[in-house]
Amino acid sequence: MDKNRNHNEYIVKKYDVVVVGGGMAGICAAIASARNGARTVLIQNRAVLGGNASSEIRMHICGADSHMNRPNARETGIIEEILLENRSRNPLHSFSILDTVNWEMVKYQENLELFLNTQTLEVITQNNVIKKIYAFQWTTEKSYEFQGNIYIDCTGDGNVAYQAGAECRMGREARSEFDEEFAPEQADKHTMGNTIMFCAKDTGKPSKFIKPFWAYDITEEQLKNRGHSHMVSAMENYGVDSGYWWLELGGTKDVIKDGEEIRDELLKYLYGIWDHIKNKGDHGAENYELEWVQFLPGKRESRRIMGDYILKYQDLKESRVFKDAVAYGGWPMDMHPPEGFMYSGEATNFIKLKDVYTIPYRCYYSKNIENLMMAGRNISATHMAFGSIRVMATCAVGGQAVGTAAALAVAKGCIPREIGADIEKLQQKLLKDDCYIPSVYNKDENDIARHSKVTASSWLKGYEPELVINGMSRTVKDENNCWKSMEISKTGEWLTLAFKPLEISEIILKFDSNLSQEIMISLSKVTRDMQRPGIPQTLVKDYSIHFYMDQKEVFSQKVKDNHQRVNKLTFTESIRADKITLCINSTHGCKDVTIYEVRIY
Repeated sequence: MDKNRNHNEYIVKKYDVVVVGGGMAGICAAIASARNGARTVLIQNRAVLGGNASSEIRMHICGADSHMNRPNARETGIIEEILLENRSRNPLHSFSILDTVNWEMVKYQENLELFLNTQTLEVITQNNVIKKIYAFQWTTEKSYEFQGNIYIDCTGDGNVAYQAGAECRMGREARSEFDEEFAPEQADKHTMGNTIMFCAKDTGKPSKFIKPFWAYDITEEQLKNRGHSHMVSAMENYGVDSGYWWLELGGTKDVIKDGEEIRDELLKYLYGIWDHIKNKGDHGAENYELEWVQFLPGKRESRRIMGDYILKYQDLKESRVFKDAVAYGGWPMDMHPPEGFMYSGEATNFIKLKDVYTIPYRCYYSKNIENLMMAGRNISATHMAFGSIRVMATCAVGGQAVGTAAALAVAKGCIPREIGADIEKLQQKLLKDDCYIPSVYNKDENDIARHSKVTASSWLKGYEPELVINGMSRTVKDENNCWKSMEISKTGEWLTLAFKPLEISEIILKFDSNLSQEIMISLSKVTRDMQRPGIPQTLVKDYSIHFYMDQKEVFSQKVKDNHQRVNKLTFTESIRADKITLCINSTHGCKDVTIYEVRIY
């Protein structure tokens, strides 16, 4: 910050919750905080939202399903809402369109204000409490002072935490510290490196490439453990049309302070590799031309902010379920060597996990700064556990948990740590908002549906209608946890819930968006080709809901062209009823109807 600038020149903005960092974790944290009643601001230092999933970097949003290798494991909640919205508008997988979807979700969210192109400059902390953040918006030349009750660091690099004096780690722990099988013998400051991608296009005719004078000469020996031909496997995920994740450097340097130097080196290697592919042997790229090169490197690892618990290798390998679990992961421990492209061996070590694991709430708030929380790749974990928790869908569900917890803390007037004393309240709120927490079931006493009698027009064996109120809103292993009708008849299928006469103000429906299939945007043609285009066929499309009192219909509402898994129907005036009937007329392609949960409030 300019030390000569008078702080009186700063525009003061006051909020309940201040979220810094607009990647997928920050987006989900800010939206969750705002939706739960907290006056929230999201501060992003780039021109677009999305972080590594933005048009600047174009990385696909991986998660616990591990590219469809683990059934029914895709993350739900706000991240699912974003991806389904993107699906409805973005058939060509344009990352710029996803930028717009993210911007719209944040910009038009009640209780939430957005500042793009705004860099935090200084964090003021007193007695282990953050008091304010000074920031500068490059596009308007305005200086801001942001004040809040709770601050959430979603910067990836832990910038806010570092400036606030939070306890952080950077690098690899020694094997002996946590008894982690694959950790190095000695601790060091090494991290995973940064990557830049490219996009190439088949022009339909041979094209030449002239190597820039500053690009490196790359040999086949250097690429022997790096798949780089036109034909790649699904595991490698990329080809000459969409770049290579293994073009990685910087892990033996300081990926933050040496970031500009690392970027320049990556460019020299990228153009050298492209020269090799085009001009040194047959790599199936004769007709290809470069059409995009990433200038903002995708960063894997930097600081990790310490919480009351440090997630470790054994927690993931043992699929541990924590009592204070608020999120989950399942991506393999994907351990890239610090040397990156300069490492002569395999580009990564995939340490597979037998099942999903949970992440405890204690990993999401600072150990020593009382009003600081964190979400994203900077949460409290060892380097080994970080290999899995760093992927964006896992970061996103953690972001929603943190934003929800922050809003609860504001409402209660307490610090984040104290929310852990009543963790079930936070867990139940997350379940209501369609987050999945393994082994945690709906126990919401305000949910009228839990005590209803459920009937339906038809059902398949093992998919009985009463499963919509069993407390679990997705398929888990051999538990279906949903009602599935027989083939939709000409008059449609129906599901009825009957209960004692009550005033109803909200209905929440959770449909089937096929959590075993990927719907994420991707630069990779291989990944795109594995997906079914369009809205998931299993989703309910057109339906109506009818309210009855003493066998008489008192209210009804139609919904057409639905493309979301979760539908929340709220009513300005409560409706007195003793029965509701959901009539489904069509899906997006399936011949039967699947509903995972109905809640009534």
